[in-house]
Amino acid sequence: MSSIQSEIQHICASLPEGVQLVAVSKFHPEEAIMQAYEAGQRVFGESHVQELQRKHDALPGDIEWHFIGHLQTNKVKYIAPYVSLIHAIDTPRLLAEVSRQGLKCGRRIPCLLQLHVAREETKFGFTPDEAEEFLRGGEWRQMEGAELCGIMCMASLTDDEEQIASEFDVAHQFFLHARDTYFSDQPSFCQCSWGMSDDYPIAVLHGATLVRIGSKIFGQRQY
Repeated sequence: MSSIQSEIQHICASLPEGVQLVAVSKFHPEEAIMQAYEAGQRVFGESHVQELQRKHDALPGDIEWHFIGHLQTNKVKYIAPYVSLIHAIDTPRLLAEVSRQGLKCGRRIPCLLQLHVAREETKFGFTPDEAEEFLRGGEWRQMEGAELCGIMCMASLTDDEEQIASEFDVAHQFFLHARDTYFSDQPSFCQCSWGMSDDYPIAVLHGATLVRIGSKIFGQRQY
Protein backbone atom coordinates (compact mmCIF):
# COMPACT_ATOMS: atom_id res chain seq x y z
CA MET A 1 0.00 0.00 0.00
CA SER A 2 1.35 3.44 -0.92
CA SER A 3 1.70 6.31 1.56
CA ILE A 4 -1.11 8.12 -0.28
CA GLN A 5 -3.45 5.16 0.19
CA SER A 6 -2.58 4.69 3.87
CA GLU A 7 -3.02 8.41 4.56
CA ILE A 8 -6.44 8.43 2.84
CA GLN A 9 -7.54 5.48 4.97
CA HIS A 10 -6.17 7.08 8.14
CA ILE A 11 -7.94 10.41 7.54
CA CYS A 12 -11.25 8.82 6.55
CA ALA A 13 -11.17 6.64 9.67
CA SER A 14 -10.63 9.75 11.81
CA LEU A 15 -13.55 11.73 10.37
CA PRO A 16 -16.91 11.51 12.14
CA GLU A 17 -20.01 10.40 10.28
CA GLY A 18 -21.35 13.19 8.09
CA VAL A 19 -17.92 14.70 7.31
CA GLN A 20 -16.55 14.07 3.82
CA LEU A 21 -12.96 14.26 2.63
CA VAL A 22 -12.20 16.40 -0.43
CA ALA A 23 -8.72 15.28 -1.52
CA VAL A 24 -7.02 18.41 -2.84
CA SER A 25 -5.16 17.14 -5.87
CA LYS A 26 -4.15 20.45 -7.50
CA PHE A 27 -0.56 20.43 -8.80
CA HIS A 28 -0.34 16.66 -8.28
CA PRO A 29 -0.12 14.21 -11.17
CA GLU A 30 -2.80 11.82 -12.38
CA GLU A 31 -0.79 8.87 -11.01
CA ALA A 32 -1.09 10.23 -7.46
CA ILE A 33 -4.84 10.77 -7.89
CA MET A 34 -5.20 7.18 -9.11
CA GLN A 35 -3.48 5.91 -5.96
CA ALA A 36 -6.05 7.79 -3.87
CA TYR A 37 -8.82 6.52 -6.17
CA GLU A 38 -7.68 2.93 -5.63
CA ALA A 39 -7.98 3.52 -1.88
CA GLY A 40 -11.65 4.35 -2.42
CA GLN A 41 -11.45 8.17 -2.64
CA ARG A 42 -13.86 9.63 -5.20
CA VAL A 43 -14.00 13.37 -4.36
CA PHE A 44 -11.11 15.55 -5.52
CA GLY A 45 -10.53 19.31 -5.36
CA GLU A 46 -8.85 21.38 -8.07
CA SER A 47 -8.31 25.13 -8.36
CA HIS A 48 -7.12 25.72 -11.94
CA VAL A 49 -9.57 25.24 -14.78
CA GLN A 50 -7.05 24.05 -17.39
CA GLU A 51 -5.58 21.47 -15.01
CA LEU A 52 -9.04 20.29 -14.00
CA GLN A 53 -10.03 19.90 -17.67
CA ARG A 54 -7.01 17.72 -18.35
CA LYS A 55 -7.57 15.51 -15.31
CA HIS A 56 -11.31 15.22 -15.90
CA ASP A 57 -10.66 13.95 -19.42
CA ALA A 58 -7.91 11.52 -18.35
CA LEU A 59 -9.30 9.98 -15.16
CA PRO A 60 -12.27 7.71 -14.28
CA GLY A 61 -15.73 9.09 -14.95
CA ASP A 62 -17.10 8.40 -11.46
CA ILE A 63 -14.80 10.99 -9.83
CA GLU A 64 -16.61 13.97 -8.32
CA TRP A 65 -14.64 17.10 -9.17
CA HIS A 66 -14.91 20.04 -6.78
CA PHE A 67 -13.59 23.45 -7.82
CA ILE A 68 -12.06 24.92 -4.66
CA GLY A 69 -10.10 27.96 -5.83
CA HIS A 70 -10.90 31.49 -6.94
CA LEU A 71 -12.95 31.06 -10.13
CA GLN A 72 -12.91 33.69 -12.87
CA THR A 73 -16.27 34.29 -14.53
CA ASN A 74 -14.84 33.75 -18.02
CA LYS A 75 -13.69 30.24 -17.07
CA VAL A 76 -17.00 28.95 -15.66
CA LYS A 77 -18.21 27.65 -19.04
CA TYR A 78 -15.38 25.13 -19.26
CA ILE A 79 -16.27 23.25 -16.07
CA ALA A 80 -20.03 23.86 -15.97
CA PRO A 81 -20.97 20.58 -17.72
CA TYR A 82 -19.45 18.32 -15.07
CA VAL A 83 -18.25 20.08 -11.90
CA SER A 84 -19.91 18.56 -8.82
CA LEU A 85 -19.50 21.53 -6.47
CA ILE A 86 -18.05 25.04 -6.74
CA HIS A 87 -16.75 25.93 -3.27
CA ALA A 88 -15.87 29.58 -3.64
CA ILE A 89 -18.66 31.82 -4.90
CA ASP A 90 -17.19 35.14 -3.84
CA THR A 91 -19.31 37.67 -5.77
CA PRO A 92 -22.94 37.94 -6.95
CA ARG A 93 -21.59 38.27 -10.50
CA LEU A 94 -19.86 34.89 -10.30
CA LEU A 95 -23.02 33.17 -9.07
CA ALA A 96 -25.01 34.76 -11.90
CA GLU A 97 -22.48 33.45 -14.45
CA VAL A 98 -22.53 29.96 -12.91
CA SER A 99 -26.32 30.01 -13.20
CA ARG A 100 -26.15 31.16 -16.82
CA GLN A 101 -23.74 28.37 -17.75
CA GLY A 102 -25.69 25.82 -15.71
CA LEU A 103 -28.86 26.62 -17.67
CA LYS A 104 -26.93 26.26 -20.93
CA CYS A 105 -25.88 22.77 -19.82
CA GLY A 106 -29.36 21.87 -18.60
CA ARG A 107 -28.24 21.49 -15.00
CA ARG A 108 -28.33 23.26 -11.66
CA ILE A 109 -24.76 23.58 -10.42
CA PRO A 110 -24.25 23.17 -6.64
CA CYS A 111 -22.31 26.07 -5.10
CA LEU A 112 -21.08 27.33 -1.75
CA LEU A 113 -20.97 30.97 -0.71
CA GLN A 114 -17.45 31.94 0.35
CA LEU A 115 -17.39 33.78 3.66
CA HIS A 116 -14.41 35.98 4.51
CA VAL A 117 -13.71 35.37 8.20
CA ALA A 118 -9.89 35.40 8.25
CA ARG A 119 -7.90 38.38 9.46
CA GLU A 120 -5.96 38.47 6.20
CA GLU A 121 -6.82 40.94 3.46
CA THR A 122 -5.82 38.54 0.70
CA LYS A 123 -8.72 36.11 1.14
CA PHE A 124 -11.66 36.42 -1.24
CA GLY A 125 -15.29 36.21 -0.21
CA PHE A 126 -18.25 37.98 1.35
CA THR A 127 -17.96 39.41 4.84
CA PRO A 128 -20.82 38.12 7.02
CA ASP A 129 -22.57 41.49 6.59
CA GLU A 130 -22.18 41.38 2.80
CA ALA A 131 -23.40 37.78 2.67
CA GLU A 132 -26.42 38.72 4.77
CA GLU A 133 -27.22 41.62 2.46
CA PHE A 134 -26.85 39.39 -0.61
CA LEU A 135 -29.11 36.67 0.78
CA ARG A 136 -31.69 39.17 2.01
CA GLY A 137 -31.79 40.79 -1.45
CA GLY A 138 -33.07 37.52 -2.90
CA GLU A 139 -31.72 37.88 -6.44
CA TRP A 140 -30.05 34.49 -6.06
CA ARG A 141 -33.51 32.88 -5.96
CA GLN A 142 -33.92 33.72 -9.66
CA MET A 143 -30.62 32.09 -10.63
CA GLU A 144 -32.06 28.74 -11.63
CA GLY A 145 -28.86 27.26 -13.03
CA ALA A 146 -27.04 27.50 -9.68
CA GLU A 147 -28.01 26.12 -6.29
CA LEU A 148 -26.58 27.45 -3.03
CA CYS A 149 -25.83 24.42 -0.86
CA GLY A 150 -23.87 25.94 2.03
CA ILE A 151 -20.91 28.02 3.15
CA MET A 152 -17.15 27.85 2.59
CA CYS A 153 -14.37 29.68 4.41
CA MET A 154 -10.63 29.67 5.05
CA ALA A 155 -9.16 30.45 8.44
CA SER A 156 -6.21 32.76 8.98
CA LEU A 157 -2.78 31.26 8.43
CA THR A 158 -1.73 31.14 12.08
CA ASP A 159 -0.66 28.72 14.80
CA ASP A 160 -3.21 30.26 17.17
CA GLU A 161 -5.75 27.45 17.45
CA GLU A 162 -8.18 29.60 19.42
CA GLN A 163 -8.28 32.15 16.62
CA ILE A 164 -8.80 29.41 14.02
CA ALA A 165 -11.61 27.90 16.10
CA SER A 166 -13.18 31.32 16.52
CA GLU A 167 -13.16 31.97 12.75
CA PHE A 168 -14.67 28.58 11.96
CA ASP A 169 -17.28 29.27 14.61
CA VAL A 170 -18.22 32.59 12.96
CA ALA A 171 -18.72 30.71 9.68
CA HIS A 172 -20.75 27.97 11.34
CA GLN A 173 -23.01 30.42 13.16
CA PHE A 174 -23.59 32.24 9.88
CA PHE A 175 -24.40 28.94 8.16
CA LEU A 176 -26.98 28.07 10.85
CA HIS A 177 -28.53 31.54 10.62
CA ALA A 178 -28.68 31.43 6.80
CA ARG A 179 -30.12 27.91 6.80
CA ASP A 180 -32.88 28.82 9.23
CA THR A 181 -33.63 32.23 7.70
CA TYR A 182 -33.32 31.72 3.94
CA PHE A 183 -33.13 27.99 3.25
CA SER A 184 -35.53 26.42 5.75
CA ASP A 185 -37.40 24.74 2.87
CA GLN A 186 -34.21 23.60 1.12
CA PRO A 187 -32.64 20.50 2.70
CA SER A 188 -29.76 20.67 0.18
CA PHE A 189 -28.39 23.75 2.03
CA CYS A 190 -26.35 21.55 4.34
CA GLN A 191 -22.65 21.90 3.51
CA CYS A 192 -19.93 23.61 5.54
CA SER A 193 -16.56 23.54 3.77
CA TRP A 194 -13.68 24.48 6.04
CA GLY A 195 -10.55 22.85 7.37
CA MET A 196 -7.34 21.93 5.55
CA SER A 197 -4.35 19.70 6.28
CA ASP A 198 -3.19 21.65 9.36
CA ASP A 199 -6.51 22.64 10.92
CA TYR A 200 -9.14 20.10 9.85
CA PRO A 201 -9.48 18.52 13.34
CA ILE A 202 -10.51 21.98 14.63
CA ALA A 203 -12.85 22.43 11.66
CA VAL A 204 -14.63 19.16 12.43
CA LEU A 205 -15.34 20.41 15.97
CA HIS A 206 -16.86 23.58 14.50
CA GLY A 207 -19.40 22.24 12.07
CA ALA A 208 -17.41 21.27 8.97
CA THR A 209 -19.07 18.74 6.67
CA LEU A 210 -16.36 18.95 3.98
CA VAL A 211 -12.64 19.10 4.76
CA ARG A 212 -10.18 20.01 1.99
CA ILE A 213 -6.95 18.09 2.58
CA GLY A 214 -4.03 18.08 0.15
CA SER A 215 -0.44 18.10 1.44
CA LYS A 216 -1.21 15.65 4.26
CA ILE A 217 -2.24 13.12 1.59
CA PHE A 218 -0.09 13.92 -1.43
CA GLY A 219 2.94 15.59 0.15
CA GLN A 220 4.14 19.01 -0.98
CA ARG A 221 2.79 20.31 -4.27
CA GLN A 222 4.67 19.67 -7.49
CA TYR A 223 4.59 23.06 -9.22
